[in-house]
Amino acid sequence: MQTSLYLARLIGPVLLVMGGGMLYDRAGFRTLADEFLRSRALIYLAGLLALVPGLAVVLAHNVWVADWRILITLLGWLSVIGGTLRIVFPQQMTAIGSAVTAYKSSMLIAGLVMIALGAILCFAGYFR
Repeated sequence: MQTSLYLARLIGPVLLVMGGGMLYDRAGFRTLADEFLRSRALIYLAGLLALVPGLAVVLAHNVWVADWRILITLLGWLSVIGGTLRIVFPQQMTAIGSAVTAYKSSMLIAGLVMIALGAILCFAGYFR
């Protein structure tokens, strides 16, 4: 349970800040995403930067229970999968990313999801 609390306290605020930034400046984040997607080197680097902490989370917290702690495990596995896909298939990730950012509401939805997940983890980590 200590590992769960630690990771919730670490990941929760990061998601809140990221989601808040996306909601505050959706156009800026869309421009950032478009610039990012034009660089295969950045996609590869992002894959490495997602894979390593994702593996760390999965190795330290592979907890499959029916409560808030499964969010940490799922985020860890999503990071591993997303990082691997960026490293192995950067061209396809560019196409998928471009398709997602083409939707006008994509930054709004992503920001709201990040804030919701961050709020759940912050509540579980700091107020339980």
